[in-house]
Amino acid sequence: MPGERDTQATGQIADNVIAFARSLRVAGLPIGPGAVIDALKAMQLIDIGNRQDLFTTLESIFVKRHEHALIFAQAFDLFFRREQGNIHMLDSVPLPQSAQKPPPPASRRVQEAFSQSRSVNAPDIEEKNVQLSVSDREVLQSKDFAQMSAAEIAEVTRAIAAMKLPQAELRTRRFAPDARGHRLDLRRTLRSSLRTGGEIVNFHRLGRVDKPAPIVALLDISGSMTDYTRLFLQFLHAITDARKRVSVFLFGTRLTNVTRQLRARDPDEALAACSSSVEDWAGGTRIATSLHNFNNLWGRRVLGQGAIVLLISDGLEREADSRLEFEMDRLHRSCRRLIWLNPLLRFDRFEAKAQGIKMMLPHVDEFRPVHNLKSMEGLIATLSSPAVPRRFDARSAA
Repeated sequence: MPGERDTQATGQIADNVIAFARSLRVAGLPIGPGAVIDALKAMQLIDIGNRQDLFTTLESIFVKRHEHALIFAQAFDLFFRREQGNIHMLDSVPLPQSAQKPPPPASRRVQEAFSQSRSVNAPDIEEKNVQLSVSDREVLQSKDFAQMSAAEIAEVTRAIAAMKLPQAELRTRRFAPDARGHRLDLRRTLRSSLRTGGEIVNFHRLGRVDKPAPIVALLDISGSMTDYTRLFLQFLHAITDARKRVSVFLFGTRLTNVTRQLRARDPDEALAACSSSVEDWAGGTRIATSLHNFNNLWGRRVLGQGAIVLLISDGLEREADSRLEFEMDRLHRSCRRLIWLNPLLRFDRFEAKAQGIKMMLPHVDEFRPVHNLKSMEGLIATLSSPAVPRRFDARSAA
């Protein structure tokens, strides 16, 4: 009967929309029950056989932020193409043939989300995440990034994205209106007294203006740093989202400014933009040449106002000569604080025997390991601390 066929189609559409919304939620989109109800109501007003109408309708309901549009497009194409047959409502709509090109950003996250939502139910996913955070959290805190499996790296990536960097305020010479300030704002006080003819005087005060200290990151992307590069970029994307005054440079055999690429809200889109703009990924290392280019081209632009520099490298320089020591000294004198993050410090018996490391050590304020979650959390505590920089003694690491 026609009535039974309409009822069955409506139930099938509802199941598809609910499954699609559940998969989007696993992929990171904030979709609640209200959005699902709105989508089900909208299905009754459009031609569900028209793929473009369906895409536009669901996008207008499920996508609330610009960075989620790319994930939605990936998920829509995957969900309504993956399974053919009677379980989907777009069987009669021809699908475009995909061209052979690199996978777009966020494609891996979308595929993992659909595989999770298909294999287990939503409560099972939440229970699995809780078990991971309780039982395996302590193990992941101290486990080396280079020794992690794909599932552990995915969990660490989510932990890095959730990191919050408190604002380490830097005292400036400027003043702003402040009710608790210790300096009298004579101009505002006299102007306010004119309203009452001088009979009532309300004293206005000024206080010092505090701004977050700029952060400049120089990340080594050579072949010896391959196991750590992506997670370091995830960390830099997280602090770039928390702070607006962050500049990021990648270097191998040449220097590349990726500050603008990392400002994309979606982490996968930001990392894909970084990889496409770099030509020397996982190649050789020329630290001296890269530091020379940075000091000449970017030093005066980004190292002002008490910047903190993060040098993330193993220090294995192929051209260790007097230029490296000169450029390190120049960089150290130009910034407020120079912190060297070296994955080689994960070894208990690490000794500074390489010529490049010996030349760089005397010109840093801190020499810290960065190879697991625990070391990254320690770095966040250091960046958030307004402590006076302490000179690093190179003889203690030799």
